[in-house]
Amino acid sequence: MLALTSVWTTILLAAAVALGPLATDMYLPALPQIGSDFSTGTDQVQLTLSLYMLGFALAQLICGPLADRFGRKPIMIGGFLLFALASVGCALATNIETLMLCRFLQALGGSAGPVLGRAAIRDIYTPREAARIMAILASIMALAPAIAPTIGGFMVSGLGWASIFIVLAGYALVMAVVVTFGIPEPMRPEYRQPLRLCSLLRNYRTIATDISFLGYTLTNALIFSGLFAFLSGSSFVLIDFLGVEPEHFGLFFACIVVGYVTGNLTAVRLGSQLVPDQILVRGLTVAVVGGSIMAGLAIAEIHTVWSVILPQALFMVGVGMVLPQTMAGAMANFPHMAGSASALFGFTQMAVAAIAGALVGHLHDGTSLVMATIIAASAAAALASYLILVQRHPAAGFESQPASTR
Repeated sequence: MLALTSVWTTILLAAAVALGPLATDMYLPALPQIGSDFSTGTDQVQLTLSLYMLGFALAQLICGPLADRFGRKPIMIGGFLLFALASVGCALATNIETLMLCRFLQALGGSAGPVLGRAAIRDIYTPREAARIMAILASIMALAPAIAPTIGGFMVSGLGWASIFIVLAGYALVMAVVVTFGIPEPMRPEYRQPLRLCSLLRNYRTIATDISFLGYTLTNALIFSGLFAFLSGSSFVLIDFLGVEPEHFGLFFACIVVGYVTGNLTAVRLGSQLVPDQILVRGLTVAVVGGSIMAGLAIAEIHTVWSVILPQALFMVGVGMVLPQTMAGAMANFPHMAGSASALFGFTQMAVAAIAGALVGHLHDGTSLVMATIIAASAAAALASYLILVQRHPAAGFESQPASTR
């Protein structure tokens, strides 16, 4: 077993959390082909993404409290096994309805990695340390969306879209073995919560009525919905509208990931000089600028690959700065129920993202306009949430002065 604070434990937790992004990013190049194979429209194909996000959101409300009672490891392992089984079902699907159902089941299992990975970080580190570790973890995780669409594009071209789900099933099985034998249980025994409905509801009420939790969570969910709007619409915009080949889709997607990693590393570097509040406002400002540029170009009917990719890369710099701070801030007040706090945080994040994704699919007009407008609106709403809630109600002990200035 590895030490909880070792760099390899952080890497393994990142690999566990990366299962969620992999399940969306790897099959993005396949969406147009899935629609063609099943003779269905963009809105129906896009629902396989939104239903995944909905299942992901709902499952977190269950696996978080279960993890607070039984520990992080057993719930995470069970989630990986369910994910693997559902992934095989996706590969064998013969119609869009079956694929939707299996994607929903896949999400139920896949939610365990991200929600319990966040909780484990909070178990191991203090709130300020957790923000730094989550930024590092996010940078490691960025390898998944950097390479997943490229791999997925080549698999679609050479082996068909079903092969993507077979690979995802294998990844989940490997992670189940790695977590079983490689990572100690991070949860302190004294933090175990009783698994009773009244206790569960009381915990959720305590968390949901904490204004600082609501502020960080809503800011995170809104900025993440801009990211998910891009995930939902990018394959249709780049492949169908702008003529990018599926096998080249991942190369352009990698530019987006570079922006995200840049934001993560900037947050890590600034973490020793600035308080999270200062990092947040800088990241949100960058995201608003990026989203506004993309929307402006789309309104002006400037339709090129780079008029989408470059503004989105700038938007992702802001996302990379914002997400780690809001994750750590949301859970800062709840070390004794980190699983439930992470679950409610994740539910809100995924529910808002699912709405944004559904809007992209439903309103898609064949150009980049709808996607770009929703991305810009998400960034502006996130900034408003920060100004109204986070800035006025920061988490106690989280927004204190950085170590270098104390």
